[in-house]
Amino acid sequence: MAAAMITEREFMQFQRFIYDAAGITMSNGKQALVSGRLAKRLAHYQLDSFSDYLRLLESRAQPAELQMAVDLLTTNETYFFREPKHFALLRDLATEARDKGRGLRVWSAASSSGEEPYSIGMVLADVMGMDGAWEVLGTDISTRVLQRARSGHYPMERVAQMPQNYLKKFCLKGQGSEAGTMLIERTLRQRVQFQHLNLNAPLPRVGTFDVIFLRNVMIYFNMETKRQVVARLLAQLRPGGYFLIGHSETLNEINETLVAAAPSIYRKP
Repeated sequence: MAAAMITEREFMQFQRFIYDAAGITMSNGKQALVSGRLAKRLAHYQLDSFSDYLRLLESRAQPAELQMAVDLLTTNETYFFREPKHFALLRDLATEARDKGRGLRVWSAASSSGEEPYSIGMVLADVMGMDGAWEVLGTDISTRVLQRARSGHYPMERVAQMPQNYLKKFCLKGQGSEAGTMLIERTLRQRVQFQHLNLNAPLPRVGTFDVIFLRNVMIYFNMETKRQVVARLLAQLRPGGYFLIGHSETLNEINETLVAAAPSIYRKP
C-alpha cells in the first residue's frame, strides 16, 4: 500500500489534536514531521488516510493509541549537561544545602528521555553523596521517552558535554554489541524518579521543590498556555527557590513575580 500523503486540512486537524491533548502549539509547515512520525501507525491499522487515523483516535476505541500519538508528536531530542551555567548554579546550591545540613529537591518538569534529570542527579550525588538528602523528579507527557529514561541507556554522542570524571563515576561503557552506548550506573538510576505528567492539566501531588527546570518546552506553547503552566509550577516552588528556563526562552509577559538572577535563571521571592 502506498504511503498516504497528509492534506492541509488533516494537518490542521492534528494541530488541533495535539493542542487539545498536550497544550502544544504546532507551528505551520510541520506536515513532513507529522506524516513521518505517524505513517507507521496508519500502516499498523491498514488505514488509507490521516483522517481515518484521526477518527480512530477520536473514537477512543484504542485508548493506548491516543498516548502513542501524543508520544510520537511531542518527543524532542536532548543531551547531558545542556546549558552548563545551570549546573554550576545547582552545584553551588547543593554545596550550600550540604553545608547547612539541608535537603534539596529538584524537578525536571519536561524531562524527555532522562538526560536532564540524570545530569541533575550526578551533580547532587557528587556534592551531597549518593546517600545524601536529595531528590530528583523527572516528568514528561510521553510515556515512551519515560520508559527510555528509566532504562538509563544512551548513545555515547549524548555525553559530549558530560564532565569526564562523571562519565567514569556514574556511567558504564557498553561493550560488544552495546559498543557506542553507555548505561547510567544502577545506584544513580534508582535515586532519580520518573513520573508521567501533563503540565497542561491540574498537577498531581508532587510536593514542593528548591529548583525547577522548565527548559526548551515553552517554545511549544502559546502565550496563555505558557502563563498557566508557569503559574502551576511556581505553586510547587519554595520561596527563595530557583526556576530555570532555556536560553532561547523568556518569561516576559508570562510572569511578573519571579526575579531575574541571570539570563534564563529566575528566583521566587
